[in-house]
Amino acid sequence: MTTGIASSVVHASAVVEPGADVGAGTRIWHHAHVRAGARIGRDCVLGKGVFVDAAAVIGDRTKIQNHVSVYSGVVLEDEVFVGPSAVFTNDRHPRAQSVAWEVSPTVVRHGASIGANATIVCGVQLGRWCVVGAGAVVTRDVLPHELVVGNPARRAGWVCPCGRIVSREHDLPAATTCPDCGAVVSPAADSRTRHA
Repeated sequence: MTTGIASSVVHASAVVEPGADVGAGTRIWHHAHVRAGARIGRDCVLGKGVFVDAAAVIGDRTKIQNHVSVYSGVVLEDEVFVGPSAVFTNDRHPRAQSVAWEVSPTVVRHGASIGANATIVCGVQLGRWCVVGAGAVVTRDVLPHELVVGNPARRAGWVCPCGRIVSREHDLPAATTCPDCGAVVSPAADSRTRHA
């Protein structure tokens, strides 16, 4: 059922083109397709029907659930979670016959989570440890630790790296202790360094 490529596990029905860089320990499941030039880190999981385009970058320990396409221009840093059927785009002015096609980059920072069926419109950055709710349509940058929901996505609170909500306040809270795991969460401090 599976074959090993560079100590990774690739299901027999998946296609990993020559020239794709797949890290050790990564698992690629049924009917996935990884194009030449794609870079995938170590210990990742790509679910059924995942497509990774040429020049897309996926960091270590990232999990991409079923039926997600990661197009050229999309960068997912380490430990990103992408829920089933979430959508990335990479062209702000798409036309079937456009000769002026231009990639608009999207960056998803370390530890961010994207819920099922969310749409990430290209040209945005999702901050460290943020959470995009299921079905949300993201049209602007999301701050570190920010929870966004709806269409268009709007702030609904702030989250801990463990994923729990630590505040439902609109403004950036000062350092807050997570009631579940005890971590000190400081979205304001992380926001000052989010583009580093």
